[in-house]
Amino acid sequence: MYIVILAGGSGTRFWPLSRKSTPKQLMSVFGGKSMLQRTVERVLPLKPKRVMVVTNALQAAETRRQLEYIAGVPVDVIEEPVGRNTAPAIGLAASIIARFDPDGIMAVLPADHYIVDEERFRATLVKAKGVAQTAALVTLGIAPTRPETGYGYIEATENKGEEPAKVARFVEKPPLERALEFLATGRFYWNSGMFVWGACAILDQIAALMPELSKALAKLTFHQDLWEISDLKPQIAEIYAGIKGDSIDFGVMEKATNVQVIPASFGWSDVGSWSALPEVMEADQDNHVVIEAPGSVSVKSEGCLAYAGGKLVALVGVKDLVVVDTPDALLVCAKDAAQDVKKVVEELERRGKTEYL
Repeated sequence: MYIVILAGGSGTRFWPLSRKSTPKQLMSVFGGKSMLQRTVERVLPLKPKRVMVVTNALQAAETRRQLEYIAGVPVDVIEEPVGRNTAPAIGLAASIIARFDPDGIMAVLPADHYIVDEERFRATLVKAKGVAQTAALVTLGIAPTRPETGYGYIEATENKGEEPAKVARFVEKPPLERALEFLATGRFYWNSGMFVWGACAILDQIAALMPELSKALAKLTFHQDLWEISDLKPQIAEIYAGIKGDSIDFGVMEKATNVQVIPASFGWSDVGSWSALPEVMEADQDNHVVIEAPGSVSVKSEGCLAYAGGKLVALVGVKDLVVVDTPDALLVCAKDAAQDVKKVVEELERRGKTEYL
């Protein structure tokens, strides 16, 4: 199996820790190793043939630096000159894999997700690989634990427990009433954005459903039988200059007929904002989550999240706050407003305050 990690996101909801050159996946959001490093280490026990990380030009150098220590498995960093969403990134990786291994199976994983039960996660990938060998496109659907309105959903044609099922449709983020209806059926799963398929199988679907992208990717030429990704850089730049951006969900998955979903329960979060961290990190006796701090003091306070940058945290008379301290910026917001942190980034861009981006 080949592992393709999508690592070109900006992570604006994790400002001020996340910046354009060092976004969420390259940061130590939980303390310790970065999310990208955790994602790579998580799959190493599967002994993948290669790990391919697709990122953008601004983040490529730091991505390479962070993965220098990985041993035993070849790691390639594919540099996109400009972001074009997930379909071109996946198509590019699939084209390279198919050139060297036409029967290759690839797992596509975001670089910035959190997994609690890593052993069960790997077992799910192995199951998905078996299904993908039948030429099906496989997506991992997370068994919902609540009527979440912030995720897209996948509907299966039937409830087969933990066994693969045919996908009936993909549904955008629903209002609460519909999310409750989804849970009641037992056939809906959160869309994790994780996929497993044959490199040639996804390229066939791109050819059928996204012909312009397929024609562009077909221009890639390989002059030798060596994995020298850097040799492709000029060609990639030329291809990306002439294609439009599209997600693999919209471009392929919502239209393809051979899509299977594997229900999964391994403790997953897309860690979409600061307010998501209490779901995946252990809280103290006052329900605070404190990160990168030598200690904390809580007085008549409850339910806060603090990223302290090495400082002691003192919380007095406050509830459900997010406080993030970095050398040049301080964020204070209500936990239930954490999704709006991206608006701070938009406002800083409007004001030309690029030094904070």
